[in-house]
Amino acid sequence: LVAVDLQKDFVDGALGSKEAAAIVPAACEKIRGFDGEIFVTLDTHYENYLSTPEGRKLPVRHCIKGSEGWQLDKNVLEALAGKKYTPVEKTTFGSVELPSLIAKAAGGEDFSVELIGLCTDICVISNALILKANFPEAQITVDASCCAGVTPARHEAALETMRSCQIDVR
Repeated sequence: LVAVDLQKDFVDGALGSKEAAAIVPAACEKIRGFDGEIFVTLDTHYENYLSTPEGRKLPVRHCIKGSEGWQLDKNVLEALAGKKYTPVEKTTFGSVELPSLIAKAAGGEDFSVELIGLCTDICVISNALILKANFPEAQITVDASCCAGVTPARHEAALETMRSCQIDVR
């Protein structure tokens, strides 16, 4: 299970939305009920964020490492309590480190990956496409009920794009 960027700033902080807050209970239920390897990505920026290429295009300070907004949503953190999970800090939309971490965890065995989180149209789709490119034979699934986009329309567009790329959406 890959829980993408379920951080305070994306749920109810600097870039939060009512749609993002609405998926947290389902995401928490998915995490609590999951029996397997869990990877938790953390959008991670630094004090110089506004001077980075991303910061110039999205001039909203968010997920500054160590800040309250960078922390996982408190409900997600509670759902993860007692679970073994691997945090994966990433400084851009998709993690180039995630495929090697998943391959190592799989230990040469067949595996499937399910993604949940925020935002469907930015970081979820980026990570799903990176995983599909690295593991073209693996089943890659996105649970749409545990994801939210920047807007509902962008959420739906991202889901359709992922379907086009042979990522299962349910």
